[in-house]
Amino acid sequence: MYYIVLDLEFNQDFPSLQDVEMKRQRSFFEIIQIGAIKLDAGLNNIDVFNRYIKPMVYSEVSSYVTDLTGITSEQIIKEDKFPEVYDDFIEFVEGMDSVFCTWGMSDMRILFKNTDYHKTDNQSMPKSYINLQPYASKFLGLSSKKLLSLEYALEALGIDTQYKFHNAANDAYYTAEIFKEIYNPFMDPKQYDPNYVKPRPPKIKRVVNYDALLNQFQKMYARDITKEEQEMISLAYLMGKTHQFLEEEEKP
Repeated sequence: MYYIVLDLEFNQDFPSLQDVEMKRQRSFFEIIQIGAIKLDAGLNNIDVFNRYIKPMVYSEVSSYVTDLTGITSEQIIKEDKFPEVYDDFIEFVEGMDSVFCTWGMSDMRILFKNTDYHKTDNQSMPKSYINLQPYASKFLGLSSKKLLSLEYALEALGIDTQYKFHNAANDAYYTAEIFKEIYNPFMDPKQYDPNYVKPRPPKIKRVVNYDALLNQFQKMYARDITKEEQEMISLAYLMGKTHQFLEEEEKP
């Protein structure tokens, strides 16, 4: 069993979309770099994976991504496409019993979505993972719901940051160093289900309790209100809910 500490860089550049079907989704993140550190059971570094990927969904790397990562369209145009790089990555992973270690959950989701898009066999990819982000928060005495940036966690743990951030290989290395620092044997891997959709809480339909509304007016006026008044109050309430009489208050 190995720990595969994974990090990805990905791209979105809607004006350069090459896939007509993808234009309907407008949410696909295309992987352009895979970085990973392989650790043995004793958390020793035993191998490194660092590959750039030629884009097939977007023809250009967005200027934002280039500014963030330093990756340019010209740099990756001659790289291998995702299916070839993915096959090499699966060889690097070495088996279904390996465990992915990530900083947050986005890389797991994006990796599986890219395998689906390219119709590569993700059945041969491990589903076990450890999200290190909440564990780092707890290790630092914070709530596990307070998710820290990679940079913040490294600084808080006193880990040297000699390499630039937002490079998949470098960020995988940093994540591995955090893992070694905060590791405890109770970090049980979870199983990732790429088909899981978080259920939305049911919408609660709220209706007006007109009896309570009219009783309130009767209390205010200390008398019974007529049927005509009841109809006027109900109509006024409904008209008020449409916000059609709201206007911006002029500042003095």
